[in-house]
Amino acid sequence: MTFGREEHLWIPESDLDGMSVDTLAVRAGQIRTGQLEHSDAIFPTSSFVYGSAAQAAARFGGEEPGNIYSRFTNPTVQAFEARIAAMEGGEKAVATASGMAAILSTCMALLQSGDHVICSRGVFGTTNVLFQKYMARFGVETSFVSLTDLGAWGAAVRPQTRMMFIETPSNPLCEVADLAALSSLAKANDALFVVDNCFCTPVLQRPLEQGADLIIHSATKYLDGQGRCVGGVVVGPAKYLDEIYGFLRSAGPTMSPFNAWVFQKGLETLPIRMRAHCDNALELATWLEGQPAVSKVFYAGLESHPQHELAKKQQDGFGGVLSFQVKGEREEAWRFIDATRMISITANLGDVKTTITHPATTTHGRLSPEDKERAGITENLIRLSVGIEAINDLKTDLTRGFQALKD
Repeated sequence: MTFGREEHLWIPESDLDGMSVDTLAVRAGQIRTGQLEHSDAIFPTSSFVYGSAAQAAARFGGEEPGNIYSRFTNPTVQAFEARIAAMEGGEKAVATASGMAAILSTCMALLQSGDHVICSRGVFGTTNVLFQKYMARFGVETSFVSLTDLGAWGAAVRPQTRMMFIETPSNPLCEVADLAALSSLAKANDALFVVDNCFCTPVLQRPLEQGADLIIHSATKYLDGQGRCVGGVVVGPAKYLDEIYGFLRSAGPTMSPFNAWVFQKGLETLPIRMRAHCDNALELATWLEGQPAVSKVFYAGLESHPQHELAKKQQDGFGGVLSFQVKGEREEAWRFIDATRMISITANLGDVKTTITHPATTTHGRLSPEDKERAGITENLIRLSVGIEAINDLKTDLTRGFQALKD
């Protein structure tokens, strides 16, 4: 449907064809009401009314498009879905109650008993638990392999392999996967290639363009950017997203209209925030490499990183998350963390405020000691999600940690 500019209620998606991710972050997916508001509207309603019983029957029967019930159809949520799908270059998106709900919904919709998953070891700890403990109860077996060992991926493939799941860069060691190589392996074995793009966002990396079948986001992180709400989203082709939507409609791990509105507003500033995060993180990583109390820094922006050239090739920036090992064990890591005063001690990441955490006892605390060792989660490892504060102020606060180690 087309409208004159003076009366149209939304910007047709065709008008945005070929525009940059910066513009899509601000303009894509906007739905205007008859009031022609400039800011995105929010629809905090559980249900919708119909003009007649016949129209209600047509909506529920799928014969007429339109909203039915906010568990699975809400205009605010749909606007957020349309915007992130446009930014990722995906055909469709389905928003969920959390990032973990996005992963669960994908698995429940597209896997069945007897299927096999290959997952990289360097994933968020709860992702590991979901596959290893809960999906196993439904007869889905998971093999965990090194993100960067292509030989191990090939060796892990079975006739039953249905999905390959990765995070890149990984959490918290910032390893970088070869997207093209893993995509080729997945396609050769008729497996879905699913990429958690949380650390990079579509501003820095667009996995669908590099062969991924589906993209997962914890919208809680950079898509929001200010630590306000919890949510998730899956992006990809309609043939997969329709199945995921069907699971969402029945099971209900739904994103609320308010959270969708917050995420939609967060997307508007995502490009400029990501560039600020990248600038600060690179300078901090370089500075940390020169500290005597640091034994190793993990950040793909450093030339010392083993996948530095690969990251340069497939990313438009190195992201805002880094980790480093202090000389010592847990006691020294905790002492360092406790000595900071401005930086927030919290496990969340992707915030404009810099956060610091001890992965071995927080984000990856539920892993067995053996799984931690295999994933490289050591007791002296500290993760920083670098915010957009003044870089010298961040160095000042981290210097308190180094002083505590000296003392």
